[in-house]
Amino acid sequence: MHLEDRAAQTNGAQAASGAGQPGTDNQVPDLPDCNLYLTDEALVEGVRREGAGDREAELETWGARLGRADLSRLAAEINRQEPALRSFDRRGARIDVVDFHPGWSEFLSLAFAQGMHGSAWTEPGPGAQVARAAHYLMHGQIEAGSLCPATMTSAAIPLLAREPWFAAIQPLLASREYDGRDVPVTEKRAMMIGMGMTERQGGSDLRANLSHAEPLGEGWFRLTGHKWFLSSPMSDVHLVLARDGDGHSCFYMPRWLDDGRRNPVRLLRLKDKLGNRSNASAEAEFEGAAGRRVGEPGRGIATLVEMASYTRLDCVLGSTALMRQALVQGIHHARYRRAFGRLLIDQPLMRQVLADLALESEAATALALRLAGAFDRPEQPAEQALRRLLVPAAKFWVCKRAIAVTAECMEVWGGNGYVEDGPMPRLYREAPVNSIWEGSGNVMCLDVLRAARQEPQFVAQAVDGLARAHAGEPALRAAADRLLAVLALDADGQQAMARMVARDLVLLVQADLLLRHAPPGVARAFVDSRLGADGGDAFGARPVMLASDTLLRRAWPD
Repeated sequence: MHLEDRAAQTNGAQAASGAGQPGTDNQVPDLPDCNLYLTDEALVEGVRREGAGDREAELETWGARLGRADLSRLAAEINRQEPALRSFDRRGARIDVVDFHPGWSEFLSLAFAQGMHGSAWTEPGPGAQVARAAHYLMHGQIEAGSLCPATMTSAAIPLLAREPWFAAIQPLLASREYDGRDVPVTEKRAMMIGMGMTERQGGSDLRANLSHAEPLGEGWFRLTGHKWFLSSPMSDVHLVLARDGDGHSCFYMPRWLDDGRRNPVRLLRLKDKLGNRSNASAEAEFEGAAGRRVGEPGRGIATLVEMASYTRLDCVLGSTALMRQALVQGIHHARYRRAFGRLLIDQPLMRQVLADLALESEAATALALRLAGAFDRPEQPAEQALRRLLVPAAKFWVCKRAIAVTAECMEVWGGNGYVEDGPMPRLYREAPVNSIWEGSGNVMCLDVLRAARQEPQFVAQAVDGLARAHAGEPALRAAADRLLAVLALDADGQQAMARMVARDLVLLVQADLLLRHAPPGVARAFVDSRLGADGGDAFGARPVMLASDTLLRRAWPD
């Protein structure tokens, strides 16, 4: 549909409804039904490029289902009615149950049916991780809170798969039928796994954790202590960290015991969070709760750090999803809203800003799918080395950029963007969470340096190779040389520059991906604006004329 047709259609609908004077109220309709897959060229191209092209029929089907307008309305509802904790039943028995909006189950059912909770592990094959990432990117555009339980469950599977007792729960983790009943797993059709690492006195410093475990025999322990954040508190099992005689170990702690008793995990309160309102996060105490040790004794932090490598990829995917939805909302608004005599989308300054936002979104999508592709290739040492280096860097930079993107897209809406009955406040509140969960920005940057120190030759070759691959791009060469110079400093010097290292590493990889695979105008705009210009980080402020027509059409077809 052409812009003129859209404007005429809008004016006609306004006149028919009697809203204000015909054609003059200038309000923007909600997004219509759409296919979240087919309308996202960067996503389609990335799926094919990273090896999941044979799964496109399924992705198209889910793109249409997730793109229904009624599902977006339901997502808004479940974020307005927050979860509530019921500590006791009517007879005074302790139950520690979290009640959710009924629509919560619908979104978890969608996540399970897509296989986001574990199909990449339970149904492995070429492109499995990339296909899951594409599902995640689409689901996260509509309802982000329900991503958390899917992330935790999926990330736990490769750890639990090494345990001799995994076969007993494997069918429950492979099931694509969400089962939200609060009963022992022996009675369920599927199961969900949460996570509890941090404590009030330590935060990210897991070595400061004080919860402790005493052996009960046959691999089981009695856990006493607390967790400051217990993610997805109604999960059937949580993986938690506690001290035992060997140091800090990881434990598999069920919500229900095999004899039908509730494990004494007490939910003290739900966190009153800035965003992520549909999802519950709790403070919890363990009053002698039973747990089974997972992984090597005393290696619990290393075990959960391995799990975090998977959850951090999902933080990148989740932030990319928020960017994408905010961008679509911004472009949609600009195509309908008039100011100063013409549509916003026709005004050069607005086009410059929106094109810059589209560039950020496309680069994030390309990077996220590239990382998912590396997870699909565990047999290739170079891919795994790249993954160890790039996942924390991407989590730092992409999650940071999502905050700026959602704020800018809210501003496209003007005052309407600041009102709670529209979509922008929820996107804006949601944006910071991925930058904090699973390790804040500084923690990610320190992890980048740690990975670089562990494999210095690989890192030097990889960084230099990104510049050599594009010999005609001096901006890439300059960024690579700057990176290599910092990595040659002593430990304190590196740490002081760690955020620059993470940023430049991501920008180099994004530039490489776009130069190889995006239309020339898109790649040129990215290199010139991100690596070759000094315009700061404000969108639309860099001294580069962006390829606005190409970028906007690719971002959201008109």
